[in-house]
Amino acid sequence: MEKSLRLRQALRVLGAVTLTLAGGTLGFHWILHESWFQSFYRSTVTATLAGLDTVPQSDGARVLSIVLVIAGLTIIAYAGAVIVEIIAGGVLTGVLAERRRERAIDRLRDHFIICGYGRVGRRVAEEFRVSGEAYVVLDYREDAVAAAKEHGDLLIEGDATEDEDLRRAGIAHAKGLVAASDSDADNLYIALSARSVRPDMQIVARASDEDAEKKLKLAGADRVVLPYATAGRTMANLVLKPQVTAFLDAVTTATGPDLHMAEIEVPASSVHAGKTIREVRVRHETGAIIVALRKKDGTFDTTPEPDVRIDPGDVLVGVGTAEELRRLEDLFAPGESRGR
Repeated sequence: MEKSLRLRQALRVLGAVTLTLAGGTLGFHWILHESWFQSFYRSTVTATLAGLDTVPQSDGARVLSIVLVIAGLTIIAYAGAVIVEIIAGGVLTGVLAERRRERAIDRLRDHFIICGYGRVGRRVAEEFRVSGEAYVVLDYREDAVAAAKEHGDLLIEGDATEDEDLRRAGIAHAKGLVAASDSDADNLYIALSARSVRPDMQIVARASDEDAEKKLKLAGADRVVLPYATAGRTMANLVLKPQVTAFLDAVTTATGPDLHMAEIEVPASSVHAGKTIREVRVRHETGAIIVALRKKDGTFDTTPEPDVRIDPGDVLVGVGTAEELRRLEDLFAPGESRGR
């Protein structure tokens, strides 16, 4: 729409210039009986406010010169206004868009911050996007900024190692942070800064080797991912255990088939806290399957029996379709259970 408006404005200027010069040429030719070229020259000089080549000899020619001067002034003023509007409009639009982004980020709660929008960061964003999770991208590199804008991501153009830029990304209200920079040093600074501001926040960082992994954990990262080690492990498993690996990939990838995994923390206010899996009748009520149970002390029960008790603070790992997992979340929601 904006391009169409600019085109119409340009056509108006071009049409006004053409009409003015054509009218002036015809008028001078008829009044002064000059040649067509001389009439066109006089019309151009007069309308562009360059000055009069010679003083017109008749009142009619003088009146025509006055009209051309006024028309020239009007055209120049209109063209100038259009140019100023284009320049100022672009700047103003950018400022307004930035303000809208900042307000949208300020309203976010329990979102994720992706620090570094390279190949790893973009893959993380894709998973968040498909899962419907709110997230903010924090990067300053030109290619990263362009990619974030192309996907319509909420973006902060800044340095994730700076506390102020983390604040602008809404770290005070964020649920988690992903340090996905290509630089181990940057990820170390990001983890340190984020942990100092939010001791309770989940931080996942990328590392290039085991030495960097140790340092990142000391800096406050809860989980550290080594892309090359992970890729090598996955490739080996695809050869050794292809069906198991395919299943795990299917249930842990948001862009995969209908079957997914989810983790649900049991709140103390849930009416099912303190009951066994058999008593809750999880499979019957939701259709989902509990494949693992992490207790409050950090231990895992990877094959929980039906008589295992679900205590407040435990984390259930469930497998099912999106709808089945939603029902599982509702089953253990705070307060009264739903659909009962």
